[in-house]
Amino acid sequence: MKKTIYASSMFFACALAFVSCGQKTPEMTLEEIEDYRAHAGQHLLERTVYKPYTGQEFIPGKEGGIWNNSILADPKTFNHLIAERDGSSSALVEMTTEWLVDYDPIKKEWIPKAAFFEVETDEEKGTLTVHYTLRDEMVWSWYGKKETAPVTSDDIVYWYNEIEGDEVFQSSGYGGQFLELENGEQGHIECVKVDDRKFDFVFPRIVAEPLLTTNCSIKPSFIYKKAKEEKGADGVKDLFNASGDPKEIPSCGKWQFAEYKPAQRIVYRRNPNYWEKDSNGKTIPYQETMICQIVGDQNTSYLLFKQGKLESYGPRPEEVDEVVNSQKNGYTVYRADGSFSAPFWSFNQNPKNKDSQYYKWFCRKEFRQAMSCLLNRERIIQQTYRGLGDPCYSFFAKPNAFYDEKINLKYRYNVEQAKELLAKAGIKPDAKGVMRDWDNVPVEFDLTINASSSTTSDIAQIIADECSLVGIKVNVRQTDFQKIVEMLTSTYDWQSLIISLSGGSIFPSQGSNVWVSYGNLHLWYPLQPKPATEWEARVDWLYNNASYTIDKVQAKKYWDEYQEIYLEQCPIIYLVSPRSFYAIQNKWNQENFYYDNMYGARTEYVFAQ
Repeated sequence: MKKTIYASSMFFACALAFVSCGQKTPEMTLEEIEDYRAHAGQHLLERTVYKPYTGQEFIPGKEGGIWNNSILADPKTFNHLIAERDGSSSALVEMTTEWLVDYDPIKKEWIPKAAFFEVETDEEKGTLTVHYTLRDEMVWSWYGKKETAPVTSDDIVYWYNEIEGDEVFQSSGYGGQFLELENGEQGHIECVKVDDRKFDFVFPRIVAEPLLTTNCSIKPSFIYKKAKEEKGADGVKDLFNASGDPKEIPSCGKWQFAEYKPAQRIVYRRNPNYWEKDSNGKTIPYQETMICQIVGDQNTSYLLFKQGKLESYGPRPEEVDEVVNSQKNGYTVYRADGSFSAPFWSFNQNPKNKDSQYYKWFCRKEFRQAMSCLLNRERIIQQTYRGLGDPCYSFFAKPNAFYDEKINLKYRYNVEQAKELLAKAGIKPDAKGVMRDWDNVPVEFDLTINASSSTTSDIAQIIADECSLVGIKVNVRQTDFQKIVEMLTSTYDWQSLIISLSGGSIFPSQGSNVWVSYGNLHLWYPLQPKPATEWEARVDWLYNNASYTIDKVQAKKYWDEYQEIYLEQCPIIYLVSPRSFYAIQNKWNQENFYYDNMYGARTEYVFAQ
């Protein structure tokens, strides 16, 4: 993407219109134009609504209405297990499930959802138990059927032990069932049925956040149990594939599957049996129907929103000007502060690729640090995010309990520092300015990005351009997201990539499958039989000990060092935290609508005018 200096595209469009109609337009001086460009982002913010959720009570609404939404592609599966590896499929399936508990970041406390809880600690034995009790009113139901089935403790206990806990399924939750004991051995968190509504998670040692570890969404395990008993692992994996009828999938969540037409749409109906109700006894959400149109690309989504055929839209950075300036067309634009999660750049250090030259470069921390020094975040913010973002120099996000503003990245944009670090790594420019390593091999590698993201494409081009200025060639490879998932989890045949992990971490121990060396999503080298480097061994030790430390003062010492190591080693390099925007059609009453970087867009309490 070419470097540009910003002024509102709407301003230039209007200026041209005035000129073509023969009307006089006041000329702007160069100083005025420069000032406008410098403050263009602020002008946009001033024309949006800032309405974060801070614990406000929701007013009672009325039932009815169709919420038209869009998704970019058909789901790969409706299977709860297989969907773990595909974020888009998982999001669709999760509409029919419910989580045990939730965390209220405003009150800083856990609250019941599907289940009530009690934490019991035995200091003498050094063990901990979380007692859960399901709500009385929790049932499974199907669209178009009168029958229901009770949600029981078996739905949680069986899934935990026989699906997630069966190594053959390679569930992302498998590793989280184990703890490192004080003697260095592995201990297992047991899930035990007490009765049909009660079940316990029994920890072999005391941990800091047991509810975070045990919280899960409820799956219809009675169906998966039958499949496993009759046909084994293949029977489980064959359930609810994308070619089947999703109406056969029961729901205990807000929505029921009602229809699926490939390449056209997925239809949900409000679940009348859902437990959450407003003060008038009406079931949440208020909308009667949700239609997810399968549109193929975001350009189509934007067009449909402008035509009033979608209820809401989150504009891409290049669309923000137009979306904000066109609010007279019947919608309102809300804004949020910078996102908690930020995309990052990572480098493959898997020894499967040890014969590749790039592997040898990537395993040298000075090379990774140099790449961080070539990352021009300010340029990315200006060119890609219209100035509406902040550079990300911290490892923990600000809402994280152990965020410390004094712990931040030292390797910021500095071309001369990058050259010095490369020289330390044995990489120097030749007479033509091409960077060559100790074997005289020119430094050239791939940067893989999601093909569906134009924003990431712009970022990648900026990175490639900055690297080219010091004689390094970066080849941007646009790849289907599912292919990227396969690269990260099975083939490991990528070089470097830009990706973002969903959600921000309020708790430092979130992401156990990413940050410890044995995690199955430890991106640069997953599932290490033992730590491949001294620094990863230290990170594992800090992560485990901090996770088990109740004393927050001592825990902070562990988490501080943990962050410092990651920021020094640079296995991943965070990019920027962009502001986000969300537009919603004015045909909906928006008194209950809130938008922020913690909760996102809260649409379940929105109701028709």
